[in-house]
Amino acid sequence: MASRGARTIRGLGRVFRTIDDSGNRKVDAQEFFVGLNECGCNLTKAETDLLLATYDTDKDGNVNFDEFLVMMRGALNATRQAVVDAAFCKFDADGSGCVTAADLRVCYSCNAHPKVISGEITEDEAFLEFLANFGDKNNDGKITTCEWNDYYAAVSSSIDNDDHFVMLMTNAWKL
Repeated sequence: MASRGARTIRGLGRVFRTIDDSGNRKVDAQEFFVGLNECGCNLTKAETDLLLATYDTDKDGNVNFDEFLVMMRGALNATRQAVVDAAFCKFDADGSGCVTAADLRVCYSCNAHPKVISGEITEDEAFLEFLANFGDKNNDGKITTCEWNDYYAAVSSSIDNDDHFVMLMTNAWKL
């Protein structure tokens, strides 16, 4: 996909919309087969069916855009994973495998958030929104290693250069 210009989330979105013939924001087995082969993957129907079953995490028989992004972005390389791990370990002082909201709140200030400045939301609301980005959907105030890695895998997919990604992580978390 990258060799065909789909290097960013926006580029992958264009590919996904091209594959999604029905326009329902989901790709069924036939769309998946045709779309991947049109992108140059040259896979058999059985191979694309296996891929679809693997990446169809909600088991509805389709791949939605979020599932597609996870599939395409892959795992972090060793350089990126090392800095992501370093940031997580900075906050997981007790080694529990979870970072709490209180741990992150020490370094993450919400007072410069545009909606906080305008008075639309409070700093606490902005912070909860920030936590939700890590996958803290149940608002328990805890981010697991898996949630942290998933978040940074998504961030990483839109940054082509390892050095730039490392610099962003280092600056963001004061590593």
